[in-house]
Amino acid sequence: MKILSHNIRSFAVEGKFGWVRSLCVSERPDIAVFQETKCRNISDWWVQSLWGKNEFGFIQKDVIGNLGGMLMIWDKSSFDVKDAMENEFFQAIRGNWSHSGVESIIVNVYGPHNDVGKRLLWDSLSGLISNIDTTWLLCGDFNEVREASDRLNSQFIQYRATCFNNFILSNNLIEIPINGKRFTRISDDGLKFSKLDRFLVLDNFLKLWEDLSVIALDRRLSNHCPLILREKIIDFGPKPFKVFDEWFNCEEIGDIILDAWNQPITGNKRDCMFRDKLKNVKLAIKNWSKMSYGKLDSEINELKKEASEWEIKAESNQLSNEDRNMWLDCRRKWVEKEKTKSNMLK
Repeated sequence: MKILSHNIRSFAVEGKFGWVRSLCVSERPDIAVFQETKCRNISDWWVQSLWGKNEFGFIQKDVIGNLGGMLMIWDKSSFDVKDAMENEFFQAIRGNWSHSGVESIIVNVYGPHNDVGKRLLWDSLSGLISNIDTTWLLCGDFNEVREASDRLNSQFIQYRATCFNNFILSNNLIEIPINGKRFTRISDDGLKFSKLDRFLVLDNFLKLWEDLSVIALDRRLSNHCPLILREKIIDFGPKPFKVFDEWFNCEEIGDIILDAWNQPITGNKRDCMFRDKLKNVKLAIKNWSKMSYGKLDSEINELKKEASEWEIKAESNQLSNEDRNMWLDCRRKWVEKEKTKSNMLK
C-alpha cells in the first residue's frame, strides 16, 4: 500500500506536471492527493497522463480565484470508492481496500491560514469522525504545527498548536512519524522551515497493515516535500552475491551449505526465518570462499616464481628425481590455480 501526498503549489508551473508524473510512475501509489493544484476543469485525459495507469478514478476541487484547488486520484484495482465528499478545506473518498475488503475514508486536507478557518476545519472533521464508524486516514497540508520544534526561523503560535493538538487527541488520531526530513516546507528564500504536512490515522487503520512508515522525498520544484505513506520496507540486507561454478568442484561445499542451513533460527515469521537461513548460508560460503580463494592471486605468483626458479636451476644443473618431481608438482599446482582463476572470471 502506498499513498502519495503533496502540496504541488500549481501544476501550471513549467516542469511540475512531468515531475509529478515521474513520481506516480516510479512510486506507483494506490492513492495520490494534491493540494494547491490551481487547476480548473481537470479532464480524464489530463489525469490519465499524470497517473500513468488506465484504471483510475479521481475527484477535483476547483481553484477559488487564484488560490487552492485539490485533487484525489486512486487506483480502482486497489481501492474501490463508493462515495466522495468535500468541504471548503478538504475532500474525502470512502471505499474498500481490495486486499482486505475493509472500508476506509481517506481525507485530503488543505488547512486555512486564519484562526476562524482552522476552527471550522477541526470542528468539521471531528463531527465526521465521531459520526462515521470506520477506519480513517487524514493527510495533506494542515498549515499548522504541533510544537515549537516544528518551526525554524518562523513564528510559533502556542494557541494554534494547542487547538491542533486538542483536535488530534480528542479524536484519538495518531501521527505516523516522517522519515528522511525534519521539515516538510521551506520558504522560497530558504530561510523559514516548517512541518506542515503529515499523515494522521485512527488506530484501527494501523491494523490493516503490519507496519507503516512515511518518507519525505526531495522538494525539487515545490516548496513542500512530497510524502509517501507505505508499508515499511524490510531490509533483507545486500543483494544476493554471485555464485561461481568453480565452487561446486569442491567436495566440501555441500557440507558447508547444509551445516549453515541447519543452524537454529529464532522467530515466528516464516519469511523472516527463511531470510535468516539464507543469510547464514551466504555468510558461511563467503567465509569459506575467502579462505579458499582469497589469496588466489598471491598463491599463483608464488608458484610461478618457484617454478621459474626450478627451471633456471634445471638449465645449469642436473636435477634429481625428487627435485624434478617438486618442479613438476609446482607447475601442476600453478596451472590448476590459473585454471580456477580463469573459470571464476568466466
